[in-house]
Amino acid sequence: MAPSEKQVTYQTSNSYATLNRLTAKTKNVWMVFHGIGYLSRYFLNYFKDLPGEENYIIAPQAPSKYYLNNEYRHVGASWLTKETTQADAENVMAYVDAVFAHENIPAHLHLIIFGYSQGVSIATRWVAKSQLKCDHLVLYAGGIPRELVAADFEFLVSNSTRITALVGDQDEYMNAERLRQESEKMELLFHGRAKQIIFEGRHELKKELLHQFL
Repeated sequence: MAPSEKQVTYQTSNSYATLNRLTAKTKNVWMVFHGIGYLSRYFLNYFKDLPGEENYIIAPQAPSKYYLNNEYRHVGASWLTKETTQADAENVMAYVDAVFAHENIPAHLHLIIFGYSQGVSIATRWVAKSQLKCDHLVLYAGGIPRELVAADFEFLVSNSTRITALVGDQDEYMNAERLRQESEKMELLFHGRAKQIIFEGRHELKKELLHQFL
């Protein structure tokens, strides 16, 4: 007899990390989604050079943790895989919604949604699902999920949301054909409003590029 897969629903919990404090001096709030292999508390190191009083950074944590490099020392995490992607994405979206609700961000602050590498897929899915009116959507060295369509982002196009996509000119995961496909996808989804930046470098997050998103 062939095995069968079943499904249960249960309550779970997950951590997230923040950098700096949310105060009356805060101007910008960042929701930053790390790439595969990161933990959120270490991913925040890339944002430490931003002015601390003005920038409050929230880093959700990918739920699936594993040991890196088969050495059983350092731990990383992944957001999604090709296995049960839709169900896992729904769980992740519910978690990110809970993080955002828990932080209770004042509406007048400048909200930046930032996705790096695999985190781009989570950032775009979350913005599309929640219809979140952010001030700046940053897609850094990652791909947009295939299931997202232009209608998912109509609310952004009708607002003053800035959209920026970045990729290194030597990114080992983004060859010329994939870059062309991603460029065409962004043109379609955002009606030509996305600014594309090609920087000198590989698949890497350069801290010096972050200030331009404020």
